[in-house]
Amino acid sequence: MSKPWSKLKKSIEALWEPTAGLRIHCSVYRMGSAHGGTDCPRYWIAQGKTIIWDYPKDFPAEAQPEYSGKYPYTNDASDISNLIRDYIDTPQSELMTKLFEDRWGLADILRCADRRIGLKRLENTYSEQRSPATNKILDARRKSR
Repeated sequence: MSKPWSKLKKSIEALWEPTAGLRIHCSVYRMGSAHGGTDCPRYWIAQGKTIIWDYPKDFPAEAQPEYSGKYPYTNDASDISNLIRDYIDTPQSELMTKLFEDRWGLADILRCADRRIGLKRLENTYSEQRSPATNKILDARRKSR
């Protein structure tokens, strides 16, 4: 995961407004048991030292019926990476209208961090339905004006 992830990380972070102070991370933790082991992926976005989005912590497997009894052997790791890649590859003119395959609220975070999208447009779009993470990003962008 390290080499392809580092390229993906670099590509998405290059799109972000620097004043938002964001970094995206991915790590894999080995989970062993008497019956074998598996790798558990973790993705998180930090603003400074504060984690504002965290998979799988913010998305417990028991809340997702499709993973009932299957997590961590079945997880969203490749879907999250695919969403990030899809976002990067989407033409700028389609970023605000495209419906991404996203059950984690990640596309909204990526949009709010994207330096190519104006703050006024983001504020109009997210005026009523903001998440705590998008609020923090937009607040940081506002303060830098």
